[in-house]
Amino acid sequence: MRFFTVAVTASTLALAACGSETEGDLATGDGDTGEYQIDRSTGESSMTVETDDGTVSMVTNTDAPSDLPAGFTLVSGAEVLSNTMIDNGETKGSLTTFRSDKSPEQIADHYRAEAENAGITIQIETNMNGGKMIGGENEKTGTTFSVSAFPDEEGVVKGQLTISEEPG
Repeated sequence: MRFFTVAVTASTLALAACGSETEGDLATGDGDTGEYQIDRSTGESSMTVETDDGTVSMVTNTDAPSDLPAGFTLVSGAEVLSNTMIDNGETKGSLTTFRSDKSPEQIADHYRAEAENAGITIQIETNMNGGKMIGGENEKTGTTFSVSAFPDEEGVVKGQLTISEEPG
């Protein structure tokens, strides 16, 4: 759980930093320290935070993820809006926001198959407001995932995929 706390803190600090300096030092509310860098020409930001549990590294950009955790892949034809990869050694995670011409059901079907291939049991599935969300966990490996996909006002489907590998 500390991994996600640091990741959320790091993400928030990286976004806050976008409007100011392109590099600097930071401190979290938990007393962890780190540094960040923002490349304004590419939009990529990176952050390293030192915690009691080790070092957490994060990179955010709009490139398609090339190495998603647990063998997951980006749904075909998707345009990446934001991609954040987080790594603290054994624990790895990703948060990818994308746009797709596929329906929410097609997106959910793609990730359901990949989750099942990773030994993940689907634990939640919901349909609402024309969208779909599924999520689950592989209790043996500690891998969790969720994906949500909803059409916007123009009917373009936007999705968000979150994956974490956190050994038990």
